[in-house]
Amino acid sequence: MTRYGVAVFAYLVPTFALGFVWHLVLFQSYYDALAIYRRDIVIPFGFLSMLIQAVIFAWLYEKVFAGLDGSRLSRVLGYGALGAILSWSFTTLAVAAKNVMTSVPDYVLIETAFTVVQWSLVAPLTVLASRQSSHHRHRSTA
Repeated sequence: MTRYGVAVFAYLVPTFALGFVWHLVLFQSYYDALAIYRRDIVIPFGFLSMLIQAVIFAWLYEKVFAGLDGSRLSRVLGYGALGAILSWSFTTLAVAAKNVMTSVPDYVLIETAFTVVQWSLVAPLTVLASRQSSHHRHRSTA
């Protein structure tokens, strides 16, 4: 698998798993109290949204962060910060601005926490998986 493909999976798998458990299991009553979600959530739409995000974030990682000099930690921190800020802008701020809910501050709090946890998983997995994929490819062609 290409480094790009690995980066897609490094975003998609933890984001979908965390998103499902976070929103529909662990904090379901919190979100129910916010009265923000429909009763019949369409999980395939959520998955498709995450897949589109994964492709774009993988492209961003490849173009901006994969070839940077420096430590893995600096790539994790840079990619994680940029990814979290971008994600937070369209999954938290934009939703809070336009959706009906019982408490905007409570929504911003829970979704900010989600974004921090998400990118604490996605960024190091992407850097590590991308590096492993690159090393494996170089060893196979040598």
